Amino acid sequence: MASLPPSFERYGDDPPASPVVLSVPHAGRDYPVALQAALRVPLNAVTVLEDRYIDAVALAAHARETMFIQRRARAWIDLNRSEQERDPMIDEGATWTSQPLATAKLRGGLGLIPRRVAGAGELWRRRLDGYDVAARIRDDHRPYHAALATALAAARARFGVAILLDVHSMPTLGAGAPRIVLGDRFGRSAASRFVAVAEETAKASGHAVARNAPYAGGHILDTQARPGAGVHALQIEFDRTLYLDAAGDQPGDGMPAIARLLRAIIDALADEATAGLALAAE
Repeated sequence: MASLPPSFERYGDDPPASPVVLSVPHAGRDYPVALQAALRVPLNAVTVLEDRYIDAVALAAHARETMFIQRRARAWIDLNRSEQERDPMIDEGATWTSQPLATAKLRGGLGLIPRRVAGAGELWRRRLDGYDVAARIRDDHRPYHAALATALAAARARFGVAILLDVHSMPTLGAGAPRIVLGDRFGRSAASRFVAVAEETAKASGHAVARNAPYAGGHILDTQARPGAGVHALQIEFDRTLYLDAAGDQPGDGMPAIARLLRAIIDALADEATAGLALAAE
């Protein structure tokens, strides 16, 4: 497989200028030629996997924090899935080293390489070459996770605490449903004080907010969070109707407000982190 450009972009100071590190893993709109050639459905059938333009929200909210934005499409490889979530129905290398990790997402066709999407069915013309999937893991999945881990370790070393904010978007959940969902792996990935301050800030915007339902966070939180060692991780999901146009395709009039809200949540998390350190020093 031909080599591709780097799959993610890094923003912000090095070492980190804030205890908050941002991750945007699902907004990629780079669809390699090899992916397009392998599809059995039109390209627009797989763009529904994107967290459409949530990277634009994150960039508008960004100041000096360290931030990583994945540019390769989620249909190529999903950074929020384990390397072991390889789907034997489409991946010839799925059983090379061990049995696949048979999670609910994998069984539903949304493993490391998505196999199907609602409304379009099966995505690929044929099973994927195992060596090509291994190359995606080597070139895209592992570098992103390694870069996150390095930045969080540096933030922890500098500030005594680090907080990963993993930024996503979701389809609307319906009338009366939450418009923002915070995930902390049901209390396992972050201290409650960080979740509480993020929740309070989100609720102050007037939007309905939920914790862990229906999104509790995934592989990124599982692998990066170490609350006992001072590295905390939260996932945040924004309803796409809050910031996209009526067609759900391009940034809409609501984008500036959601960027300001994300900025407020970043600031609240950073303030909580530094306040906690000040109290510990007294």
